[in-house]
Amino acid sequence: MEYTKLGNSDLNISRICMGCMGFGEAGNGQHSWTVDEKHSREIIKKGLELGINFFDTAIAYQSGTSEQYLGRAIKDFAKRDDIVIATKFLPRTNEETEAGITGQQHIEKMLDKSLENLGMDYVDLYIYHMWDYNTPLYDIMDGLNNAVKSGKARYIGISNCFAYQLAKANALAEKEGFAKFVSVQGHYNLIFREEEREMAKLCHEENIAMTPYSALAGGRLSKRPGETSKRLQEDSYAHLKYDATAEQDSVIIDRVAQLADKHSVSMTEISLAWLLAKVTAPIVGATKLHHIEGAVKAVDLTLTADEFAFLEESYVPHNLVGVMAQNTPATTKGKHVWSIGNQKI
Repeated sequence: MEYTKLGNSDLNISRICMGCMGFGEAGNGQHSWTVDEKHSREIIKKGLELGINFFDTAIAYQSGTSEQYLGRAIKDFAKRDDIVIATKFLPRTNEETEAGITGQQHIEKMLDKSLENLGMDYVDLYIYHMWDYNTPLYDIMDGLNNAVKSGKARYIGISNCFAYQLAKANALAEKEGFAKFVSVQGHYNLIFREEEREMAKLCHEENIAMTPYSALAGGRLSKRPGETSKRLQEDSYAHLKYDATAEQDSVIIDRVAQLADKHSVSMTEISLAWLLAKVTAPIVGATKLHHIEGAVKAVDLTLTADEFAFLEESYVPHNLVGVMAQNTPATTKGKHVWSIGNQKI
């Protein structure tokens, strides 16, 4: 395993982050393909043995049971100070807004609940899960700064935002003396590269860590034509993101398979080796032991310039999908309903 700093922080993280969205109580959330606590613990333990020290979860994942599973496993298998834990909070609900609960109060409440779920006194990285167009940015940044000042969060990050929003938020933080975002978690992989237009350039200039989700496109970048899995079949959110471009994406996926054969490695290793050259630490979800084993192997694989070109040259622009397409000013005006996949939040 290799390690690096998380942007402008002193957090020393593994180059592979274990994504915990696949962990959680069956039926207690939006995903039917999640794994139970016994199997989650086995995967977390294996990740720790392979050198992973960076784990990403969220209060939205399976109604908090992902956080609970992760917290209990870390307590049993690792020293807390050796581990970097990231979790996320959601925008205010319509009911909270009507009740006059401020952005600051909302963040404090959400963080306290996450800490209760995790069984921890603090998180290393507290992430703004998706932009809240109905709450003043000052309230969000003030609330996050309060979380850092209180010691409940060491650093803050953001997810599912546009580059202008990240720049605007950090400019406000600098002006007010608030904590600034040290990382961004966006949608980025070989078949969805829209982050390269603005976000990657901003992050490079400002030393903001990119820790993208959907690193394997919901399994599409790890499976050959005809191969399937429960997640590929049942992950409605991934279908929303990728089905419309399946034909053009298949050209790139086929090239991943060709390079995997050339190197005698898995498609996972090829796809992640490409992404590891672009970002700080991709978030890789795992619901089986071999998922995390393959991800870790990718750290040792180096592709040539010609191989990078071979993988990249067939890419064509993609439309915004998922959370980024849903949660924009045009689609959220007057609304306080947020969704991940088919689940309204």
